[in-house]
Amino acid sequence: MTILILWLRSLLFYLFLFAYVTLCASIVVIMIPFSSTSARYQIGVFWSKTTLWVLAKLCGIEYRVQGLENIPKDEKTPLIILGKHQSAWETIAYPSVFPKPLCFVFKRELLYLPFFGWALASLKMIHINRGDAEKARVLVASQGKLQLAEGKWIAIYPEGTRTRAGSFSPYRKGGVRLALATQTNILPVAQNSGRFWPRNSILKRPGVITVSIGSVIEVAGKNEVELQQELETVIESEMHRLDPHSYHH
Repeated sequence: MTILILWLRSLLFYLFLFAYVTLCASIVVIMIPFSSTSARYQIGVFWSKTTLWVLAKLCGIEYRVQGLENIPKDEKTPLIILGKHQSAWETIAYPSVFPKPLCFVFKRELLYLPFFGWALASLKMIHINRGDAEKARVLVASQGKLQLAEGKWIAIYPEGTRTRAGSFSPYRKGGVRLALATQTNILPVAQNSGRFWPRNSILKRPGVITVSIGSVIEVAGKNEVELQQELETVIESEMHRLDPHSYHH
């Protein structure tokens, strides 16, 4: 496939994504007075699955999931998902991958986007000001406890922002601190999405993204340093296995 065709297909996908996000977000906003948060979340799940299908058809990007057996069978089990963050792909895909409603922790600037931001606000997730680290930490701790109590799983990207494929950015501690404060176990997730959907790039390259769900990391009996080190080691070692080409310098 020539580079020109890849560019054209990538542009077509973005045109679709813009129109489809606007449509689905508008439906969510219209439904706010007449629906529950969980019902509106299910529209997001449908949007996620449809978008992934179109991405596969237009850009040739498919995905597979390894480690589904590591997801607790009892969906009432509280859980904090901490995952690698290389592109926008995982933010689209996670509602399709995980069986429980997710509460994402995200930067508050997303709320300012027309339609999408309004719909996102209605889902009552955790939005933070990344410029005020202390306030963000307190907010994640307090809101995270409430969301876990409501039966949601918390999804956090501990790097704080998208990172280039093959790179490492020290993980922020908010997710680990929340896990310790609530004694909630961690589900580590790695995915090589940056190989096919690079950050800050319109071009999409065909291939199969692998999502690797690791074994649950138990928090009992561990301190913050130990838990943080275990999390980084588990995810980053798995990233080297999933995408050795990007880490070979």
